[in-house]
Formats: sequence, structure tokens, C-alpha cells
Amino acid sequence: MPGYANPALAQIPVVPDRSLVHTVNRASMSASKRGREGSMDTPDRQLRYFLRIAELKSLSRAAEDLDQTQSGLSRQLAALEAHVGKPLFVRTGRGVELTEAGARLLDGIQPAYRNIDRVLEAVRQREGVTQGTVRLATVHTLSYYFMAEVVASFVSSHEHVNLSVMGRSSPEVVALVESGKADVGFVYDAAVASDNLASATLFDDDMCLIVRGEVQLPDDVDLSGMDLRLVGFPPHYALRKMIHSAGLEPEFVAEAETIDAMLKLVSSGVGACILPSRIPDKLLTEYGLRKVRVQSPILRRRVVAITLANRQPLPLVSELLAVAHRIAAQ
Repeated sequence: MPGYANPALAQIPVVPDRSLVHTVNRASMSASKRGREGSMDTPDRQLRYFLRIAELKSLSRAAEDLDQTQSGLSRQLAALEAHVGKPLFVRTGRGVELTEAGARLLDGIQPAYRNIDRVLEAVRQREGVTQGTVRLATVHTLSYYFMAEVVASFVSSHEHVNLSVMGRSSPEVVALVESGKADVGFVYDAAVASDNLASATLFDDDMCLIVRGEVQLPDDVDLSGMDLRLVGFPPHYALRKMIHSAGLEPEFVAEAETIDAMLKLVSSGVGACILPSRIPDKLLTEYGLRKVRVQSPILRRRVVAITLANRQPLPLVSELLAVAHRIAAQ
């Protein structure tokens, strides 16, 4: 079957899917975590851990966010509680809550650590970082058109920057940015519902129907009057939700998490699919497919760039955002 390699993204290190990451030498990863936990038992580290548990109200979520095992994080917390002489959290059905002593500790140290983080951030801003790593998360569809131009333009003027690109669903992109595991995200606005994130509009994306080249359809179609058999993204993806919110009730005959897999299924005759109209014609031609404009209902989503609201983006991230806005305006 035909493939599609995007030259602009070909040389960019892409973070592998989590299903692959989880298969990589679990024993080695666990040993590495245990080693880190054993060497990070300073009061400062324990207080940082305490702050993260208090923010997330969950030991398991904090352990994942901090790249620690839950048992190791529990030991660090127990050591801090032993030093303080009082329990800092109580377990609840949904996670943990601060005790009175824990609340007093949080009130006392949180402003100080926020000030430390602000000073460190200010120093980094003044130095004007020109090399390093930028972690970018994007919904899968954008990597086939918009992100290719953004990445190519940014990399051409930042030769010493390592750009790590993560392709995910809209909710996953939001989670990566919110947790600090991605510096910037490109996502559909409908998925952004967090006060912790700042979003900037880039452009509106109109959808089209993609069918095999020999399928007889007019140039414009009303999907509400059609018996649709679709290949779609999984239910939690923004584009899948958009179809239902538009009042359409198609039969989803297959699901795929990547554009290539979806186009391969459509090419084999399984069904049609709905994707952004900016998908390159060259890619569709390789699969023997074509676009059909959707006249009704209007299927449109706004693409936004998201960053953490309470943190000034680093210079490199700001430069990447400037490139994205420039290309979006073209």
C-alpha cells in the first residue's frame, strides 16, 4: 500500500506511542526509578514531592507526574512526616486530603517555592536560551499539513535545538501540556477546558468527506441525508465528538488512531472518513482517494496553541509560537 513520509518531519525525533514505551525494558525502568528515589531524599526534594501531592490530591497521579513509583513516593512522604512529627495527608475515596498540619505546611512553603521558580524562570528568560529541547504535542491530523511547515521553518533557523514532537489525541495533548510534559500543544479548542492553560487562536479547520476516487458523489454533499459508513477515530478524539455534536449518527464500521491507518482502510473499501480539508491532495492520491466538500452540516473546529497559563513560555517556545502564528496567517 502507498505510504506518506513527510520530509519536514522526517528528521525530527518523535516520541513513540505509549504502547511501545511501556514494552521497553520494564525491569530496567523500575530499577532506574528506585535508584532515583534512593538518591533524592533531601528535604528540598521531599517538600517538592509534598507540594505536587497536595496539588494533584493523589499519590498515584503525583507519582506518575514525578516519574516515581508510588511506593517510593510514599516512602519519601513518610520520611517527611516523620521529620515533621505529624501526618500531612489523610486518604479519601478519591485520593488524599491535607490534614491541619499539612495545610499549615502548604501555606508556609508554597509561596516560597513559587518565588524560587519565578526567579529561576526569570534568569532563564534573561539569558535568552538558544539551544536545548522544545517538547511539542500535537493532534495527529495537524502533523500532515500545518505542523510540517511550522517544524520546517523553526528547525531551519534553530539548528542547535532538539524539537521533540508527540502526536496524540486532543485530550492527551491537553494533559501533556497541563502536566508540564510538553512545553506547547496544538489542539482543537473544544478540548481545552482548563483554567491552568492559556490558548491562542491559530485558524479554523473545515472538514471534508474522503472517499475512494471511483465513488460517484457531487462536489458538495449534505451529510445529514446520507447513510454514512465511516472509518473514524476512537470516541474520545475531538473529531469523533464533533461528528456527533453536529447531529450526525453514522455507522462507524472501523476505528483507527492514525491518519495513515484510516486512509488505508478507506482505500480498501471499508467506508469513508471525515478529515480536515487541508489534508494534502498528494497524500490522498497515493491512496486512490479524493475529497468531497461538506455543505451541511457545517463541520468546523478552531485550532489553538496552548501553554501553561501561570508560566511565561521560554524564549524558544515563544519563537516557535511566533512561527506558528505567521504560518497560520498565510
